Amino acid sequence: MYMEKGVADPVHTQAGVSARLDRLPPTRYFLGLVARIAMGGWFEFYELFMAAYLALGLIHSGMYRATTESLFDVNGFASFLGSFFGGMFIGTVALGGFSDRFGRRSVFTFAMFAYSIATLVAAFQNDPLAMDFWRFWAGVGIGVQLITVDTYISELTPYRTRGKYMAFSILIILTSVPTVAVLSWLVVPHHVLGLDGWRWVMIVGSAGGVLIWFVRRGLPESPRWLESKGRTAEADAIVTEMERNVVAQTRRPLPAPALHAADPQAQQEGRGSFGEMWKRPYLSRTVMLSVFNFCQTFGVYGFGSWVPVLLYTKGITLTHSLLYTMVIACATPLGAVGAIACAERFQRKWQLVGCALVVAVFGVLFGFVREPALILVCGSAVTIANNWLIGIFHTYQAELYPTRIRARAVGFVFSWSRFSSIFVGFWVAALLKHFGVPAVFALISSAMFVIVVMVGAFGPRTNGIRLEELSQ
Repeated sequence: MYMEKGVADPVHTQAGVSARLDRLPPTRYFLGLVARIAMGGWFEFYELFMAAYLALGLIHSGMYRATTESLFDVNGFASFLGSFFGGMFIGTVALGGFSDRFGRRSVFTFAMFAYSIATLVAAFQNDPLAMDFWRFWAGVGIGVQLITVDTYISELTPYRTRGKYMAFSILIILTSVPTVAVLSWLVVPHHVLGLDGWRWVMIVGSAGGVLIWFVRRGLPESPRWLESKGRTAEADAIVTEMERNVVAQTRRPLPAPALHAADPQAQQEGRGSFGEMWKRPYLSRTVMLSVFNFCQTFGVYGFGSWVPVLLYTKGITLTHSLLYTMVIACATPLGAVGAIACAERFQRKWQLVGCALVVAVFGVLFGFVREPALILVCGSAVTIANNWLIGIFHTYQAELYPTRIRARAVGFVFSWSRFSSIFVGFWVAALLKHFGVPAVFALISSAMFVIVVMVGAFGPRTNGIRLEELSQ
């Protein structure tokens, strides 16, 4: 046996940190680590989905219009979305490698503080151009943060439970959606202390900059990242502390870490290069994930960011649009619950395919129905499937690349979702203006069918496979 009463045996020096981490059992200790990282993600998703619930408030205050007169019209609500996603595109594609260079913990802290400041400043803007400017910089911070959270959790957790821990983090993160929905329903139609209600929603979202200084305490750097940089003494110390925490909670000794053939890879890990993701075995994964990310935005944000406006366009009043949106948003965590329950039971690639099919079918139905009950059923089905997809794909894309390029590669493929997000708002606005709500969902469903084909045909199986094996 490897450890007794929290005392490390010298055998640990013969095994890489990956082998030592991968044989650790599930414990409250890992749940605590994941929950603290997820709190950073909570504010990210609050920001991501906040736009949907601010939409009608921004439009009724006169700052934006629901439709656009031309592409990139700064007076249309689509520019509010486009500027934010433009910033996220820059954050993911240009700055995604920061996490590979400076470490997961440092970038996690800095990015959260940066976008919180930008959001607070944006809350007090009165001009659409100024608002778009600060939303752009908030998007840059969140673009970096999103890929850092995925990478961070995937590297800290054992491979047999990697999917469940990631889905658990998404469950925590997605509670932000009903939170911002309820808050918006309460305050957006009103003035509070002399400020428009939508401004208070943004101010609350900026609170993450304060919280991060408490969340970061006790969070270790990724030992896999440290080992990949040759900082083996630091990596060893962190894993030893993790092992001691696990032994203290389980009150059982740990088995000796397996000496896997793939582990020597850690000694070869260097800075990596951008070109590596375009070579085998990563080329097909890079193409598949790039197409997947470009298309998933149509379902997740094309629907999520426009629900109140789509309902309002159907002739539903402002108050009822916000009410229906709030009820639909309350189904959001159910998607993460499904992801937790099935993360390790079914291949993640087939779960992505199934979720895309549900969004395609129920999205079309949502575009045609007018009865309140059917609106809620179809809207909830799309919301659950979208967020189940989120709970799975964040795990899936992070496990398909080696540690040396993980953040950079995930940043690149994920940037395609930010790139398409820049235009989705304008396309939705144009279709809404000329063809109505059904046309919007025809676009969304078409994108979902592309996902079905790409992931089904080219996505590798990943469940129960070590990160180092997937990297070969």
